[in-house]
Amino acid sequence: MPSPAFEDGCHAQLHLDRCLRALMAWSTRRLAQLGGTTVKTIRHYHEIGLLDEPERAANGYRQYGTAHLVRVLQIARLRDLGMGLAQIAGLEASEAAFAETLHQLDAQLAESITHQQNLRAEIAELIRHRTTSDTPAGFTEVAGTLTPADRAMVMINSQLFHARGVQDMKEIVAAHQDADDEFDELPGNAGPDEIRGVAARLVPMLEMIYAERPGLRTPPLSARTGESLRDLTRAVTELYNPAQVEALRQAYLLSYQHLEGTEEE
Repeated sequence: MPSPAFEDGCHAQLHLDRCLRALMAWSTRRLAQLGGTTVKTIRHYHEIGLLDEPERAANGYRQYGTAHLVRVLQIARLRDLGMGLAQIAGLEASEAAFAETLHQLDAQLAESITHQQNLRAEIAELIRHRTTSDTPAGFTEVAGTLTPADRAMVMINSQLFHARGVQDMKEIVAAHQDADDEFDELPGNAGPDEIRGVAARLVPMLEMIYAERPGLRTPPLSARTGESLRDLTRAVTELYNPAQVEALRQAYLLSYQHLEGTEEE
């Protein structure tokens, strides 16, 4: 049976060990400083289970050790690589999880780099052609031939049309830059005869476009719904003056009638 002196010595040693651990432990604030983060973040890691809770001192304060600091630094490293907290938590699931996550991150970075390179190329084109901020993507080279209304219409169409329709629109604008000068100059108070004349001179261009691209006879909307068609109609009526809108209406009607008559023959 241990003597009282032995027990007293053990208690003294235990007390000394606790005191040493307390002196060597880090507070939440100091752990955050060493880990390059914030106290709020440390607490959040505890809440979501990314960081184990440490022992507490008699006064209730957390006492963090080296293992906690290493874990905080590990989390910071993984976040620098682009991992989200949910991904970091999932790394504990299996040994292959880390490698799989790295492959996913690499693919995402490759896609991001490609996107940024495309943006840089587009920006370079905008700078080279000294275009305005309302120039639609892909129309830099012909932006100088477009009126503000045309640029706005192209931008709206790019949102409503599917990819093939947008590409067709780019090619049409590039090939018929001078065909609609008369239309652009048509005043809002133009008379019926002047409107009919402009419409009639637009018909051959429309028929050529439809002959080259039959699919455009049906609006190449990404979602051919009544709502999309209403959006398109509203944009036309607000961007162009009444005479231009009427000239467009007559030109489209004449071209459709002529094409239908040709098909029946």
